[in-house]
Amino acid sequence: MTPRPRILLLVTLAETGGAQTYVGALTSMLVDRFDVTVAAHGTGPLAERASAAGARWVELRHIRRPVSPRDVLGLLELVRLMRCARPHIVHASSSKAGVLGRVAAGLAGVPIRFFTVHGWAHTAHDGVEGRLYRLAERAVRPLTTTTICVAESQRTAGVEARTCDPQRTVVIHTGIDAASRPQARPADGVPLIVSVGRLQPPKDVLTFLQALALVSGTYKARIVGGGPDLQAAEEERRRLDLTELVELVGERDDVAGILASSHIFALSSRSEALPISVLEAMAAGLPVVASRVGGVPELVLDGETGLIVPAGDPRALAAALQRLVHDPGLRARLGTAGRTRVEKVFRLDSFLEAHLDLYSRELAARGFPRPVP
Repeated sequence: MTPRPRILLLVTLAETGGAQTYVGALTSMLVDRFDVTVAAHGTGPLAERASAAGARWVELRHIRRPVSPRDVLGLLELVRLMRCARPHIVHASSSKAGVLGRVAAGLAGVPIRFFTVHGWAHTAHDGVEGRLYRLAERAVRPLTTTTICVAESQRTAGVEARTCDPQRTVVIHTGIDAASRPQARPADGVPLIVSVGRLQPPKDVLTFLQALALVSGTYKARIVGGGPDLQAAEEERRRLDLTELVELVGERDDVAGILASSHIFALSSRSEALPISVLEAMAAGLPVVASRVGGVPELVLDGETGLIVPAGDPRALAAALQRLVHDPGLRARLGTAGRTRVEKVFRLDSFLEAHLDLYSRELAARGFPRPVP
């Protein structure tokens, strides 16, 4: 039998997040065609999903999000892993794993090296850390076979910052299986506004809470997600006297059900690539109110599938939310159009086919085994 090509999917942390959802989706779809290894730090949902899919799971000890001297140990750990696993392809996601993974792949002699941008770190971090990431991305650019951007806005930003090569950068929009998602209930009862995401910069949960305090009329709100900003969110909720209206539920594994029990989805981020939370909300048939950042306008068509507002502006966010709170017909129209857009433009099968085409082309160019049909 022809051996299957070997691929290492690498991400910084195994926590809940967009990059982890992306890697998990690829893992589930690739295990029948590749010999798949997935590596990340921690034991979050990604570890469970990789193991359940039949991939080899490796928990990394030294990879962390912050830039630190410990990164030298992380680099050595990745070199050892790659020399042991001998992948034909290393496909890294998230900034820290993306930089260290491509350097390690070069040192270990891995011939094909992909990096998926889920938002450039130099735009999401201020000060010294942002400048360090920009320099690091430029340094590893020659080591990159292909850079994959999940949104056109990220490709543009990378080319302008010289962190990716325009001739070797492609856009593959994240896909989702809308048909498998439960539909939101009809627009009746007290409107429930939901926001889903890890509570840390650049999600800006405080702006969301400040906007909710300005919304008049009857509504309820639910914030789903944990993270370092959870305590600040608790304090802001109390300060704004929102404890009876806004529920902080922490991390949940039933997000699809929560979306289906809601009426409106909100995202108040100051920086995004192509947020999977918005895709999931649209697939559930929810109207979306979101910040005009990154690839969000590529997902949400203002006035057609949702409402777009400036980032960091609680009054604008409140005004958009209030429109939907008071207009069930508008909620229904935008929500239906959003689900239709996901079904047509952001399909899971198209997402997989685009990656398989990319992998197959690079494997064939080097005479390596092609993916099993």
